[in-house]
Parts: sequence; structure tokens; C-alpha cells
Amino acid sequence: MARRTKKTPEAPKVDIGAEIFASLRDLEKIKGIPVDYMVERLKQALTNAYRKDREDHRDIPAENVVVDLSEKGLNMYQILTAVEDVWDDGIEIHIDAARNINPNAQVGDSITVPVDIQKFGRIAAQTAKQVVIQGIREAERGMVYESYSSKAQELLTGTVLRLDPSGDIFVTIGQGNEKHDAVLRASEQIPGETYGPGDLIRVYVLEVHKANRGPLVHVSRTHPNLVRRLFELETPEIENGDVEVRNIAREAGSRSKMAVRAITEGVDPVGACVGPRGGRVGAVVEELHGEKIDIVVWSEDPCEYVKAALSPADVISVSLIPGQKACRVIVPDDQLSLAIGKEGQNARLAARLTGYKVDIKPASQAEEE
Repeated sequence: MARRTKKTPEAPKVDIGAEIFASLRDLEKIKGIPVDYMVERLKQALTNAYRKDREDHRDIPAENVVVDLSEKGLNMYQILTAVEDVWDDGIEIHIDAARNINPNAQVGDSITVPVDIQKFGRIAAQTAKQVVIQGIREAERGMVYESYSSKAQELLTGTVLRLDPSGDIFVTIGQGNEKHDAVLRASEQIPGETYGPGDLIRVYVLEVHKANRGPLVHVSRTHPNLVRRLFELETPEIENGDVEVRNIAREAGSRSKMAVRAITEGVDPVGACVGPRGGRVGAVVEELHGEKIDIVVWSEDPCEYVKAALSPADVISVSLIPGQKACRVIVPDDQLSLAIGKEGQNARLAARLTGYKVDIKPASQAEEE
């Protein structure tokens, strides 16, 4: 007579699979959190709840608990090892009991034992709920971090939220579900600019840091690339690649110098940035509240580049100093103060723009030497 094989008993079913997945799909639409991610968080929550709320109060290993969650239902199993002598009933089962579940069980086999989920207590439910809530928060923070990490080095328009006593300004950037707060440090603000709650402000995204309460977005109004991004918006020739911005030297709120070159033959790079009747550069200057901007032509020849960078001063000659990244510049006597600039600003920005130390001398002194 053939031996009858006992079937593995089915785990008590909790018919909430379809309801859970419907809720998760709604959550994905509203928050953008993937269903698969939340399913894993739910499995983890139920596993932790079972481990910590067992009747024997034993904290069993996570790998000994299996959660089967699908739209068909929710089942849980405990994985036990069949042994002759049970020392730890949290991870072991006697061979005789194992054979009641699987008649072919041998010592050392893993036995799948169904768990009655309906016996979970209130503490288990609360634990699971908290883990899921935390999972939602972590997912939202991760999504915001990924979203704004991709926006680093970009120009964004924000709304001033509040002013901190330290001088920092908190700005709301983004739209809809992607709204997030950013901080404009006092050191990244243009001297003399003032803002109030509700004011619109354009900022350059410096970097995004992960923090306990979510991503921390740092923005700037003083970074040279703010000028670059503003010109990209105003100048189609830059956006389509006909003109390239090579370098920018900036003293925020006062003056900037920008070196450009034509990629496409026949295009005037300076004229493109200035725009008809100065409209393009005027729009950038207005956005920067009157900051002066010198636009010069970049050159592979260091002497020509330095000469252009000292604009608007006229330059007689530029000669490189051997063995140094420096040059000697001769200007007409009446152009000396213009070449140096107020408090040395024009010479300082030209040096920063070109990367060459600039030694400026009037023509009369050069002749004497």
C-alpha cells in the first residue's frame, strides 16, 4: 500500500494583499515612491514585528522569518532546523515535529513553519506602522536628494521663505511635489542686496548634502557660474554652441569679467552676449542689481588675452616674464588709473581671468627703465 504523504499545512491567510497594493499604488501616484520599495519596507516591518513580539519574547534572526506579500494575500513563515535535541526553539524544531510537517524531513533540514499573523499584538502593529512611516520618509528624502543632486550647478528661481537672525536666507525652490527649502548663506549673498519673505530670487545651486531631516540644498548669488547661467538664458548663441564662455572672474555686486570665444566662424562672441542695443547684457546686469560686466574675447595668445582682459583700458604692449606665469604691461600714462582700476580691481580681475600675474607700468616709466 502506497504511503500517504502529508501536505505542508497552509499558513493562516490574511486577505489584505489587494488592499495593501491598492494603497501602495495610490502612494506611488501621490508621493512618487515605488511600490516595490514599499513592499520591501512592509516585509521588513512585519519581520521585525514578529521577531520582537513573539510569545516567548525571543529575538530570532531575521533570516529565519519569511514574509510572502502579494496581491493574493499576506503569509508568513518561520524557518527552523530539524534536530534531535532542541536547544533553541526560536531556530530549531524536533525531528518528530518536523516530520509532522514534512514526512521526508531529515536532521539538519530546513523546515518551513506557518505563522499565524492574526495573533500579532498591538505592539507588533505599532512597530510595523512606525517602520513603514520611516520608510516613506526615507524614500521621500532619497527622491528629493536625487532630484536636487541632478540640479547642482544649475540656475533656479525660488521664493524667499524667511530670514534667519544669522543673516542666512531660506528659499523655497521647485514646484508642486518637488518643492524644497534651500539655504542661501550670508557669505553667498551679494553685498547690498536685501530681500523679504515672498520675494522671487534667482540662485545658483552649489551642492546638495544628505542630512537627517532630508537633503540640505546650498545655493549662491555670488558664484561666478551664476553669471554664466544668466548669459546662457539670455544668449541663444551660447545655448546652441556658437559661442563658448571660457572663463569668468567676479567680485559679486561690483564687477565681473567674462571671456568668450566664437565656436562658429563668422559669429561675433562679444556682440552676441551684448545683444541688440545692449539688451542681453542689460538683462543680466539688472538681475545682478547693477553689477558691471566686461565681456572680452578669449585668445590662445596670453599677451592678447591679457590685453583684452584689461579692457576698458588701452594697452601699448604686453610681454611675458620668462620662468614665471606673469607678464609686464605697458599702458599710456593717462590710462594707468583706468588699467589698475579703483582699489586695483580691474588689474585684479584681469589677473584672475587670465591666470597671469599682471605688472602694469606707465609708458613714461618704461622708457626711463
